[in-house]
Amino acid sequence: MDVPEDGTARDAVADLLLSVASGDQKAFASLYDMLSSRVFGLILRVLVNRSQSEEVLQEVFLEVWQSASRFAPNKGQGRTWIMTIAHRRAVDRVRSAQSSSDRDVRAGLRNIDVAHDSVAEQVESGIEGEKVVGALAQLPEAQREALVLSYYGGYSQTEIAVLIGAPLGTIKTRMRDGLTRLRTVMGVTA
Repeated sequence: MDVPEDGTARDAVADLLLSVASGDQKAFASLYDMLSSRVFGLILRVLVNRSQSEEVLQEVFLEVWQSASRFAPNKGQGRTWIMTIAHRRAVDRVRSAQSSSDRDVRAGLRNIDVAHDSVAEQVESGIEGEKVVGALAQLPEAQREALVLSYYGGYSQTEIAVLIGAPLGTIKTRMRDGLTRLRTVMGVTA
């Protein structure tokens, strides 16, 4: 972030978003170059699947292009606004996949015998991941968001507080309560 002579902090991403809002394609390209790898990293940590993460990355930047005029620089930083869009899109994709899986189970499509893969570790890891996603889906949105940002997004509690605009104490409480509920849902005893 640049600091002009008057001492106020400038947000380069916000400046680019304001240009994008007026249809500036070069500003959009600069914005993409500046943030795409970090946005992709966040999405990949949430989704794990690389090809789905690439799709969501495209969706995020399409949304940024289409809704840049809704960005309000007086309400937060540009980078935070984009990362929030990315996080929400990734979580939506996880929920969508979970709903699809649930529908398949209800329809009996997942009860078909499948040949065992020689890489048992990967299968076990995938099953455990599905359990976690299912358990996360049962948490209240605020707790789930804090936990996903922390464990999949790699953000500290302080960064999460800034990212979603909540007090640090609230984030700590959400994470503590969310982890307690997650343990209960997954049947883990302390």
